[in-house]
Amino acid sequence: MSVVVEQPESTSDSRSRRSGGREARRAMRAAPLADDIRPVRAGLEGGRYKALGQNDLERIHEAVLTLLETVGFANAIPSCIEALTRVGARYGDDGRIRFPRELVMATVRNAARHFTLHGQDPKHDMQVQGKRVHYGTAGAAVHVVDVEKREYRESLLQDIYDAARLVEGLDNIHFFQRPMVPRDIPDPLDMDFNTLYACVMGTTKHVGTSFTVRENVAPALELLYTIAGGEENFRARPFVSNSNCFVVPPMKFAEDACGVLEACVEGGIPILLLSAGQAGATAPAAIAGAVVQAVAEVLAGLVYVNALKPGHPAIFGTWPFVSDLRTGAMSGGSAEQALLTSACAQMAQFYDLPGGSAAGMADSKLPDIQSGYEKGITNVMAGLSGLNLVYESAGMHASLLGFCLESLIIDNDMLGQCLRCVRGIEVTDEALSIDTIAEVCLNGPGHYLGNEQTLRLMQTEYFYPAVADRFSPKEWGEKGKPDLLGKAIEEKKRVLASRFPHHVPRHLDDQLRMRFGDLIQLPRSGMGG
Repeated sequence: MSVVVEQPESTSDSRSRRSGGREARRAMRAAPLADDIRPVRAGLEGGRYKALGQNDLERIHEAVLTLLETVGFANAIPSCIEALTRVGARYGDDGRIRFPRELVMATVRNAARHFTLHGQDPKHDMQVQGKRVHYGTAGAAVHVVDVEKREYRESLLQDIYDAARLVEGLDNIHFFQRPMVPRDIPDPLDMDFNTLYACVMGTTKHVGTSFTVRENVAPALELLYTIAGGEENFRARPFVSNSNCFVVPPMKFAEDACGVLEACVEGGIPILLLSAGQAGATAPAAIAGAVVQAVAEVLAGLVYVNALKPGHPAIFGTWPFVSDLRTGAMSGGSAEQALLTSACAQMAQFYDLPGGSAAGMADSKLPDIQSGYEKGITNVMAGLSGLNLVYESAGMHASLLGFCLESLIIDNDMLGQCLRCVRGIEVTDEALSIDTIAEVCLNGPGHYLGNEQTLRLMQTEYFYPAVADRFSPKEWGEKGKPDLLGKAIEEKKRVLASRFPHHVPRHLDDQLRMRFGDLIQLPRSGMGG
């Protein structure tokens, strides 16, 4: 019997094979991918993580109905009282409106669900349903983080526009809700109008904004109808939603916000029903109790919206926040915040309502290690819970007091990693890789570097960060020892010097500026001229 002894592969042959694999991978890496096969994308389905068991959900639901039926809400404005009592709510001698459980559950059954939040560009449309996950910005920070000086300064209107145009090019930030207040515009009407203008001029993604009083909604609607090419077009594809804090926790209506809510419903703007109690301060310290109160408050808002216009798109915006009970300060980057947000996602799914809540609100003042772990933990848990709209997820610091443009760029990478976790692992016959393993082990080079499966899956199975560092220590040293923040600063400056969106044509902006005159305060010089 003859024995054939296989000769070991020479070092040069091995290097040649590995080099060939590397070149093939580089070629594949350069090829563009269709949106539907990218490794991460908007609307991936979460829901694998569940902070609450089924019995927990049922008990919270029962507590919510009990509160709405027995405690109810104070401080309703007359038009709110009229709308709610017309559909069956009860207005008591103590001035509180109470909600029979039959009314609440009938509203839940008939409420809008599985709807789309539109962008000005249809490619940014978001289907808000089930456990589909989208990450975006939000907030009302009054400061911008100057990372180069390690200082906080007041946020300006230009900063809002700059943040919008940064987000326009960040694939893992799917919508742009106003993250800052323009401190250089003190008048409430001017502030509301110019905030909206800066947002919709800076990005084609869906925009969220708020209004101070009812009267400020009318000029905003005129602006939006003009950009959309008419009222009918905007109503068909509303690309702006109203973030509405209609409730002052615990369990009181916010009078001005209720007027805004009514005007936005009438004008065709979707509503984010936002309850933002702070556990231990304006909501119970018990995490379950904070969830109960938030759900009760938002369901009352849902009844209100549907009493005004049945089926109007409204987002179940339970946003309970956490206090550090030693000081009373907000703690947006805490593990407790991650649990609250995850529980709220489950409650939205319990009612099959489109849910939005907050994550990524780092307590850290700068984009540092603390910021990274706080944002990463809270954002990935929100995504794994299947939260439809994760607000505050990028750019935020100091528990909503500071916003950082460089962090948008860093957080875009972080959110890509979160989305890859949300996507999970696809287990198919092909993915089990029996034939591939056999081929490599029995007939191949003993590694998978140039394997057909590796080349085919390297773009669709794996997420690659844009600015995060994956060099070896040697390569890192040869490249001048770059750090993440330095790269983010450089990228921010590059984008802000070159990206000036023109999705609203110049002639239309001329028309707006002629119509609204000095009300528009963002200068053309800050918009690329």
